[in-house]
Amino acid sequence: MPDTILRLALPSPLRRLFDYLAPAGFPRSALQPGVRLRVPFGRREVIGILVELSDRSEVPANKLKPALELLDRTPALPESLFRLCLWTAQYYQHSLGDTLSWALPVLLRQGELAEARQERFWLVSPGANPDDPRLARAPRQREALRTLAQHHHGVPHTLLSKLQLNKDSLDLLLQKELVHVEIRRSAPLQRHGSSWLAQPELPLNAQQRAAFNAVQSGMDDFGAFLLYGVTGSGKTEVYLQLIRHALEAGKQVLVLIPEINLGPQTFERFSRRFNARIALLHSGINDRDRLDAWLAARDGEADIVIGTRSALFTPLKRPGLIIVDEEHDGSYKQQEGLRYHARDLALVRARQENLPIVLGSATPSLESLHNAHAGRYALLKLSERAGNAKPPRFLRLDVKSLPLDSGISGPLQQAIGKTLEAGQQVLVFLNRRGFAPTLLCHDCGWISQCPRCDARMTLHQRHNELRCHHCGHVERVPRQCPECSQVDLRPVGAGTERAEERLALLFPDYPVFRVDRDSTARKGAMDKLFTTISKGEPCLLVGTQMLAKGHHFPRVTLVAILDADGGLFSADFRASERMAQLIVQVAGRAGRADEPGKVIIQSHLADHPLLVQLTEQGYTAFAEQALSERRSASWPPFSHLALLRAEAHKPGQAESFLDEACTIAEQLMQQGVGSNIELLGPVPAPMERRAGRYRAQLLLQAGQRAPLHRLLATWLLALEALPSGRAVRWSLDVDPMDMF
Repeated sequence: MPDTILRLALPSPLRRLFDYLAPAGFPRSALQPGVRLRVPFGRREVIGILVELSDRSEVPANKLKPALELLDRTPALPESLFRLCLWTAQYYQHSLGDTLSWALPVLLRQGELAEARQERFWLVSPGANPDDPRLARAPRQREALRTLAQHHHGVPHTLLSKLQLNKDSLDLLLQKELVHVEIRRSAPLQRHGSSWLAQPELPLNAQQRAAFNAVQSGMDDFGAFLLYGVTGSGKTEVYLQLIRHALEAGKQVLVLIPEINLGPQTFERFSRRFNARIALLHSGINDRDRLDAWLAARDGEADIVIGTRSALFTPLKRPGLIIVDEEHDGSYKQQEGLRYHARDLALVRARQENLPIVLGSATPSLESLHNAHAGRYALLKLSERAGNAKPPRFLRLDVKSLPLDSGISGPLQQAIGKTLEAGQQVLVFLNRRGFAPTLLCHDCGWISQCPRCDARMTLHQRHNELRCHHCGHVERVPRQCPECSQVDLRPVGAGTERAEERLALLFPDYPVFRVDRDSTARKGAMDKLFTTISKGEPCLLVGTQMLAKGHHFPRVTLVAILDADGGLFSADFRASERMAQLIVQVAGRAGRADEPGKVIIQSHLADHPLLVQLTEQGYTAFAEQALSERRSASWPPFSHLALLRAEAHKPGQAESFLDEACTIAEQLMQQGVGSNIELLGPVPAPMERRAGRYRAQLLLQAGQRAPLHRLLATWLLALEALPSGRAVRWSLDVDPMDMF
């Protein structure tokens, strides 16, 4: 009988499978697709996933190595997720081994057993007595035995130090068989009470009820629903009532959120509403807790799973509903390694597992609106704010001729003062971290340039540092100009640090809280900050887009946007869409309770048609206009893109590789592989030098998806064989969201 050949996917960029012999002593029935094996790979050992079995291999028999160890009795990834990974690797033209690795928690990639946490418990052995003669001259052991005897159910190993139990003493008692150790599986999460609801549901208005009924009536089949609700319209209440319906049907629910910072807030809200077992999954959780949550979801011991984009790959024993909140958010797109879009893959997963999926947003992406118009999604609209809340009033403030004090105009200062005096809160939005975007020499014009990027370094005055936000390069602020040695160095422009400092001087009687990546880096900092804000005392919030996403601040009645001009003249065709979404989302923090809200937008282009349309006619009018422009220009969603990026240490190397790649693509199209595909480039990247590497890109644009993917599959095989490809670092981004 021929040897069984295992065809494994390994965590490698190579888009192929690797052949190994089966490990000794395992029947063929134990080798199911999806199980993990430890195998030798070059000079190291790696964890591979079995894809298929074969009786023959193209590798000579004497070169085949046996797998070292079978790690799973059953597949680590259920069959449905395994299929999703196969689809993902094929669609995003990525290595299957790398894709499967992304789908697994870190500890499973490292070879840990796919079992819930087990803990060692120390117990007194039957008949053991502190007066045992063997302990006559061992007072520490005797005392340890007495302490242990007081805990009839045993003492967990992790609590020994708290009870002042010495490990050496316990080991000696273990040798004398006076104590023993039990290995116990951590107890699964428990539900509290027989009802799923821990607090009563809020009454739904007519639009919310219609949205709930539409999804609820299709709970047993695949259906995609776009819940387009203005900020404060009660989308979350619709989610909660749909989740309750799924739980009552014995199903599990997966809820995707765009940011880690929304995790604790969402978890708390769901915990207050439901007597349910809730698992939270995101990169801020340690690897062991993350694996435990993943296993709880797989084994059906978690009823609701809340997580950021990677939580999409969490297995569910009884899947019933997927919710993607803030579906428009760019954070759902992975920007390195496997460049997948979690929202798009969530739709594929829902279709494969025959589940309903709800995509919610106050500012839906143009792709999702287009799919709704085309009938692929059911459009559910919530056009009114919940309760008595009214939509905020917009005011465009032309600052062309106004003096700006750290980016803040006089009229805006007056409006802030009146709001604070009325006992309300103010949110000041500025999407730039640091004190100032750059440092300038007033004498010679020197500007603080990053030595590794085509970018200026940001001044962080609190730490007396210049930082590059692109590559992470950090320098001390110079005492004098490096070019002319003069000392008149001035910060140019305003960042959140500078706005915070100025507002604290202008309004000394009120606290100022800064919310950006720097101020919330410490664990728990965001929770602590929001707990303080939620007390409702008058205060100022200064922050970046972290403040725009899904947060509920009932006492904020004024939102000030310090600079709305950034997205009006960008080279990226998505810039105006992102800017409109950001303005509407930030504005949505105002007037969410009984008090009316106002939004002041400072702009040097206050009469720009985009700003006028957005503030006077709303996001829907903007989106319809933007879709019409995209259709005329044949940009997504009316075409499909793939972006080949390359970077190298020497100038010109990346372009040379892309020139060869372009030639190969043209030859393949002449041979009939793919058709009607435009090749745009190669061109230098908008930021050509980043982190010391020179970057270039080649864009592929096609009217239809199928011909583009046919070309990509053949083209990448040819690129992998190119000698010039070894001198550069290159990657393919299918459906790119960022052209930077």
